Amino acid sequence: MAGLESALSRLPTGSPLVTTSALPDLILGASLYFPPLFKAVLLGLLGWLPVHHLLRDWLYGGDVWHPLLMDLSLFILAVSGALWILLHG
Repeated sequence: MAGLESALSRLPTGSPLVTTSALPDLILGASLYFPPLFKAVLLGLLGWLPVHHLLRDWLYGGDVWHPLLMDLSLFILAVSGALWILLHG
């Protein structure tokens, strides 16, 4: 941690990296964490499409109380599984 503090102390005071606002941290955090989530959504979509196609007749045939919520739940499970695969695989 001391190395980071000494590196920050050498930056000029007008540097865009030295600020008291939380907005740059938010922007930097969004740029770091958005791409893995975006990859998980795309991978989850590719996993959800065949499952949705296989279960579509059963979902919309009247056996499920609210087929859209069930479909959304399957999509969320697919995205969660894809994120787990990206993190652990």
